[in-house]
Amino acid sequence: MGIRLNVLPMQGVQTASSVPPHPLPLSAKPHPRFCRKRGIRLKINLYFKRPEQNMTIGEIKENLEADERNRSYTQRGIPPVFQADGAAKVLIIGQAPGRKVEETGIPFNDKSGEKLISWMGIDKDTFYSPQIAIVPMDFYYPGKGRTGDLPPRKFIAADYHPEILHLMPNIHLTILIGKYAVDYYLGARKHRNLTETVASYKEYLPDYFPIVHPSPLNFRWQAKNPWFEEKTVPDLRKAVREALAQ
Repeated sequence: MGIRLNVLPMQGVQTASSVPPHPLPLSAKPHPRFCRKRGIRLKINLYFKRPEQNMTIGEIKENLEADERNRSYTQRGIPPVFQADGAAKVLIIGQAPGRKVEETGIPFNDKSGEKLISWMGIDKDTFYSPQIAIVPMDFYYPGKGRTGDLPPRKFIAADYHPEILHLMPNIHLTILIGKYAVDYYLGARKHRNLTETVASYKEYLPDYFPIVHPSPLNFRWQAKNPWFEEKTVPDLRKAVREALAQ
């Protein structure tokens, strides 16, 4: 491992090498570790391999497994769960793998995945093909909380999403699933709550399409908001179809 030190003025700007071709979050803020001394901001970049070049998906995976913050997973032989390919045209950003997905290592390999595939209007083979990328807000199951799964750890999206998205220049549609992805990528442009944001999905096209989580636990929300299946899902299928055709 090495350390690359960039000295930036206090106002600071992103360097060209740090900006992926994929649209940045509408809430984008700098996420590096900063220290301040005598009016100078020191940006410290930790890297493991080839800092002067784009990393491969395999190298990013190696870095995730070597990251001290993921040590407990790596020690138990649990790999990061995500799906990425340079040929991807549709990107799915969800919350985090659940327990079953963690056990199999296959993204959305559960009832939520079955529902999501149906909402997208594609088959399972297409869903797990290079055309579809799945990059959740956390690549590991964060564990159980008092009222459900714990939230995704913030550093995954901040530290690892930019590198991965940079390797997928052909993304035409990003599906944001649930509150955490919506909050991070839409930022101040989101509405008062997730329901209102999802209902206003046309505001974020063609780059983003916010939806609710396809979990079976959301059946009450779906029953209360029939417009989602009646109007939003058909438009989601159309957007997916158009993105895959490009």
